[in-house]
Amino acid sequence: MATMLHQWLMLAFMGFLHPFFVSMTDMNYNAKDKELEVSVRIFTDDLENSIRKYHPGIKVDVIHPANQQQMNQFVNEYIQKHLQLKINGGAVQMAFAGYEQQSESIWSYFEVKNVAGIKKLDVTNNILHDYNTNQINMLHVMVGSNEQNYKLDYPDKSTTFGF
Repeated sequence: MATMLHQWLMLAFMGFLHPFFVSMTDMNYNAKDKELEVSVRIFTDDLENSIRKYHPGIKVDVIHPANQQQMNQFVNEYIQKHLQLKINGGAVQMAFAGYEQQSESIWSYFEVKNVAGIKKLDVTNNILHDYNTNQINMLHVMVGSNEQNYKLDYPDKSTTFGF
């Protein structure tokens, strides 16, 4: 009886816990192609819940969408709204290249073309801030052999990298 009560209490306690709310944004400057390649990893359920806030009444299923084109648009719009970049002081537009599922996450891919070089990269990232105030957004930037990382804890949403 005591073991059963202990197991029930442990299950109840575990139900109050929630996994980490974290995203990972990788940015890699490809000097040969003069492109900044951007990859954003978000847990699938968190991304779907965030997209639902902007599209009430529409079934949001990123993995098995009824309309793949519409889901591409939803993912693209959400990330573009919550991730902005400035290269060398000028705002740039990311081109959406698609997304894929890996394990329990969605990786979304973007490109910024015609980037002659990067001396300064300003990043504004408030991905999932509209969903959870425990959100952590990890940033990883690679320009040549220079690798930098930064962690944005809610409510912080911006940082600058210098090269």
